[in-house]
Amino acid sequence: MSNNVKNNQAVVSPTKIVTGVCRLSYANIWQAKSINGGAPKFSTSVLIPKSDTATVAKVKAAIAAAYSEGEAKLKGTGKTVPPLATIKTPMRDGDLERPDDEAYQGHWFVNANSNTAPGVVDINREPIFDTKEIYSGVYARVCLSFYAFNSSGNKGVACGLQSLQKVKDGEPLGGRSKPEDDFNDDFTSDDDDYLR
Repeated sequence: MSNNVKNNQAVVSPTKIVTGVCRLSYANIWQAKSINGGAPKFSTSVLIPKSDTATVAKVKAAIAAAYSEGEAKLKGTGKTVPPLATIKTPMRDGDLERPDDEAYQGHWFVNANSNTAPGVVDINREPIFDTKEIYSGVYARVCLSFYAFNSSGNKGVACGLQSLQKVKDGEPLGGRSKPEDDFNDDFTSDDDDYLR
């Protein structure tokens, strides 16, 4: 067996992980979008259930690995490397930072982005090209990479979006109501003279 393969899975770097089943929010997967006037990027917020301790541990370990690998970058022209606890990291607490958003309750979240479109596959690892298949609210496994940055005085660890595997559909997020709920009254064609 190759040293690069273990249990039929490719060995990835310490800064690259695959999550357990998460939910996507603010999913800009098919078209790059500018956020706060920045360069357009593909992005999503990855909602990780707090009960998924394995994924939480993988994310924390990858952040620590990215910090270690990026110490020279984080030091920059300074005399010391800032402690990990004092710099920006991508893992945030949905209960604290999004208390009014029900989807974020009981979750950690990581905002991930990429300059290039992420690869998207289904549960059988077949490519997905139908843009209606991946949306805010869908459940997926996500391949993420973490890296240190030092730009314009901002230092931290960021998260790159690599690829997605759709696991199952979910209730769409984003405030748009479903048409079957909008028109749930007892209207019939007999009620409207316009249809005659």
